[in-house]
Amino acid sequence: MCLGIPGQIVDILDEDIYLAKAEVGGVRRNINIGLVHHDEERIEVGDWVLIHVGFAMSKLDEAEAHSALRALEQIGEEYEQELEELKASQIE
Repeated sequence: MCLGIPGQIVDILDEDIYLAKAEVGGVRRNINIGLVHHDEERIEVGDWVLIHVGFAMSKLDEAEAHSALRALEQIGEEYEQELEELKASQIE
Protein backbone atom coordinates (compact mmCIF):
# COMPACT_ATOMS: atom_id res chain seq x y z
CA MET A 1 0.00 0.00 0.00
CA CYS A 2 1.29 3.47 -0.84
CA LEU A 3 0.52 6.27 1.55
CA GLY A 4 0.91 9.99 1.60
CA ILE A 5 2.34 11.31 4.85
CA PRO A 6 1.83 14.82 6.24
CA GLY A 7 5.05 16.77 6.64
CA GLN A 8 5.84 20.30 7.71
CA ILE A 9 7.91 22.58 5.50
CA VAL A 10 11.01 23.73 7.41
CA ASP A 11 12.85 25.50 4.57
CA ILE A 12 12.33 26.62 0.99
CA LEU A 13 15.63 25.64 -0.63
CA ASP A 14 15.13 26.80 -4.21
CA GLU A 15 11.85 28.25 -5.53
CA ASP A 16 13.05 28.12 -9.14
CA ILE A 17 13.27 24.32 -9.11
CA TYR A 18 10.52 23.85 -6.47
CA LEU A 19 12.79 22.35 -3.83
CA ALA A 20 11.91 22.50 -0.13
CA LYS A 21 12.89 20.66 3.03
CA ALA A 22 10.13 18.96 5.00
CA GLU A 23 10.10 17.22 8.35
CA VAL A 24 8.15 14.00 8.82
CA GLY A 25 8.40 12.02 12.04
CA GLY A 26 11.68 13.67 12.98
CA VAL A 27 13.22 13.00 9.55
CA ARG A 28 14.10 15.94 7.31
CA ARG A 29 14.20 15.39 3.58
CA ASN A 30 14.20 17.48 0.43
CA ILE A 31 10.93 17.33 -1.46
CA ASN A 32 9.56 18.73 -4.68
CA ILE A 33 6.75 21.28 -4.13
CA GLY A 34 6.05 21.96 -7.81
CA LEU A 35 2.55 20.45 -7.73
CA VAL A 36 1.38 22.77 -4.93
CA HIS A 37 3.57 25.88 -5.24
CA HIS A 38 2.19 28.16 -7.93
CA ASP A 39 0.65 31.59 -8.46
CA GLU A 40 -2.68 30.70 -6.83
CA GLU A 41 -1.16 28.95 -3.80
CA ARG A 42 2.31 29.45 -2.35
CA ILE A 43 4.03 27.09 0.07
CA GLU A 44 5.72 28.79 3.00
CA VAL A 45 7.89 27.63 5.90
CA GLY A 46 5.56 26.18 8.54
CA ASP A 47 2.98 24.92 6.04
CA TRP A 48 1.87 21.29 6.10
CA VAL A 49 1.79 19.22 2.91
CA LEU A 50 0.86 15.65 2.02
CA ILE A 51 4.03 13.95 0.76
CA HIS A 52 4.25 10.88 -1.45
CA VAL A 53 7.50 9.56 -2.99
CA GLY A 54 9.26 12.89 -2.48
CA PHE A 55 6.53 15.12 -3.90
CA ALA A 56 4.13 17.41 -2.07
CA MET A 57 0.75 16.34 -3.40
CA SER A 58 -1.48 18.84 -1.58
CA LYS A 59 -1.44 21.48 1.12
CA LEU A 60 -3.07 20.65 4.48
CA ASP A 61 -4.05 22.76 7.44
CA GLU A 62 -2.37 21.86 10.73
CA ALA A 63 -5.42 20.17 12.28
CA GLU A 64 -5.87 18.03 9.15
CA ALA A 65 -2.18 17.07 9.24
CA HIS A 66 -2.26 16.00 12.90
CA SER A 67 -5.47 14.06 12.39
CA ALA A 68 -3.95 12.22 9.41
CA LEU A 69 -0.77 11.45 11.37
CA ARG A 70 -2.79 9.94 14.22
CA ALA A 71 -4.73 7.79 11.75
CA LEU A 72 -1.52 6.67 10.00
CA GLU A 73 0.12 5.73 13.29
CA GLN A 74 -2.84 3.45 14.00
CA ILE A 75 -2.34 1.67 10.65
CA GLY A 76 1.05 0.49 11.83
CA GLU A 77 3.17 -1.42 9.32
CA GLU A 78 2.27 0.55 6.18
CA TYR A 79 3.00 3.83 7.97
CA GLU A 80 6.37 2.54 9.16
CA GLN A 81 7.17 1.36 5.62
CA GLU A 82 6.34 4.79 4.20
CA LEU A 83 8.61 6.43 6.81
CA GLU A 84 11.43 4.06 5.86
CA GLU A 85 10.96 4.90 2.17
CA LEU A 86 11.04 8.62 3.01
CA LYS A 87 14.27 8.16 4.99
CA ALA A 88 15.83 6.41 1.99
CA SER A 89 14.70 9.02 -0.54
CA GLN A 90 17.07 11.57 -2.02
CA ILE A 91 15.97 14.66 -3.91
CA GLU A 92 18.65 17.24 -4.52
